[in-house]
Amino acid sequence: MKLIVAIMEDQLSGEVIKGLTEEGRRATVLSSTGGLLRSGKATLLIGVEDEDVDPAVNTIREKLGNKKVAKGKEALDGVDLIILDMQGYHKI
Repeated sequence: MKLIVAIMEDQLSGEVIKGLTEEGRRATVLSSTGGLLRSGKATLLIGVEDEDVDPAVNTIREKLGNKKVAKGKEALDGVDLIILDMQGYHKI
């Protein structure tokens, strides 16, 4: 199993979550603040089987497209993806 950690601008997370949910994937969303402009961020934690990493990453890529968020004079875009090995998942 893998854990995809996707860090993006808060305003961009809704479409990504919707796309993942439509495919039957679950995501936990953590809100945070960071970066040079101290803007709102959403960190998605997405647990997937090894063979589902590429489809999940493609969904994130498709849903974000070329979208940007205006913050003052800056336009912020993109997502940071971290993919980690995961021992397992338990829902209690």
